Parts: sequence; C-alpha cells; structure tokens
Amino acid sequence: MNIFTRELKATRKSMIIWCFGVIAMVVGGMGKYAGLANSPASLTELMNSLPESLLNLMGMSSLDITTAMGFYGVLFLYIAIMLGIHAIMLGANIIAKEEIDKTSEFLMVKPVSRKTVLTMKLLAGLVNLTILNVISFFSSFVMVNYFSKNTSLTHDMLLLTLGLFILQLIFMSVGSLMATIKKHSKSVGAAATGVLLISFLLSMIINMNENLDILKYITPFKYFEATAIINGNGFELPFFLLSFVLISLCLIGTYHFYEKRDL
Repeated sequence: MNIFTRELKATRKSMIIWCFGVIAMVVGGMGKYAGLANSPASLTELMNSLPESLLNLMGMSSLDITTAMGFYGVLFLYIAIMLGIHAIMLGANIIAKEEIDKTSEFLMVKPVSRKTVLTMKLLAGLVNLTILNVISFFSSFVMVNYFSKNTSLTHDMLLLTLGLFILQLIFMSVGSLMATIKKHSKSVGAAATGVLLISFLLSMIINMNENLDILKYITPFKYFEATAIINGNGFELPFFLLSFVLISLCLIGTYHFYEKRDL
C-alpha cells in the first residue's frame, strides 16, 4: 500500500496539470462552436466547399457539426489523442522512472515481490486514468449540454467516455510493456509517444483511403470512433474484444519481462 500511495503522490502535480489541460481543450473547443453556431448556414456552406478527403481526414464527413454533439464528435478525436499521450507516457514512466532516478535498489530491498511492486504501480496508474477520464466526461457533458437544445446526450456521452477509457487502458498497457522491454529507460517516453503518433497517423491515412480499411485493426484510434457512436452504431464487438485481448497480452508481457529485467 505504501508503494501505491507513493506513486499517487508522485503523479499528483502532473495529474492536476493534465486535468486543467483537458478542461481547457473541451471549453476552448466548444467555445469555437459557440461562435459558429450563430451562423449555421455559413457553416454548412463551408462544409460543402471543403474537399471530401479533407473532411475524412478530420473525421467530419459523417458528422453534423452544426449540432453541439456533432461538433464535439470532431473534438473528441483530439481529446483521445491528449488522453492517449498521457496514458502511454504514464505507463512507461511509472516503471522506467525507478531506473532513471536510481531508486530501483531502494525499492527492491523492501520485503515485497516484484509482482507486488508492479501491481501497485499499475493500480496507481489506473487511478490516474480514471480521474482524468471522469474530468473529461463531466467537462464535456456540461459544455455539450449547455449548447444543445432539448437533446438527450447521456447515452452517447457515456459510450464515448467508456470507449475513451478503454483506449487509455490500451495505451497505458502498451507503455508499461515498452518500459519493461526497452533497455535504455531514458528513451522510453519518447519511444512510447512515437508509437502513439504512428498509430494516430495510420488512422488518418485509413480515413483518406477506404482501400486501407483492413488496417483499422492495428490502430486503437479506429476502435471507438465518435462517428459510429454518435450516429447510433455503438461499439463494434470485434474492436471491443480486440481491445481486451491487447490489454491482457501487454499486461502479461509486462509482468513477464519485469520479473526478468536487470534493474
């Protein structure tokens, strides 16, 4: 339990900064909608004038951005990127920092197993993800509900939040696996962020080219798209199951390599 509380205290300041960052993104993004909502005709005309490839790239082709929920669907992608970066860096750094800060020896001499140490660290990471996810949900719900007119948003917002949380779990587990595999701890954060950005760029390429649709199974950003949820399609079962398989494999690998890692 001491390891768990220690990790929560160590990530407290950064957690607060990330929370304010998410709130600022949601408020700022929906604030732009406030200005556009005053002239929906102009907004529709602008949408019609944009190339279809650009609309696909930005995830706007199947969303009615003249509505608050449709506009939030576009914003949701960038919130997912932000929380994904936080999750994958958290998963990597919560493990690698002991080697970077030269505190591995101090931690390992405690009368606890490596498995217990890793479990406490991952549980602390899970608490961080949950807090940030809840902050994202409430700030998003308040802002979208403020601009919506007599529209029930709870169902869609809850599905988007659940999808976002699963996405966070995927990237945290990937980050933790990379931290246990990579030999040079100082470069883990940069490498983990690179993996996320490649995943995001791949999702953008798939949006632009339907012939590459088969590749959507290897980029988590395609698993829980706002377009499908807002348009009433909900979650796709293959993506839902694949997410938990991916999380499970990464966690199994993390425990396996952490036990064998030379700290």
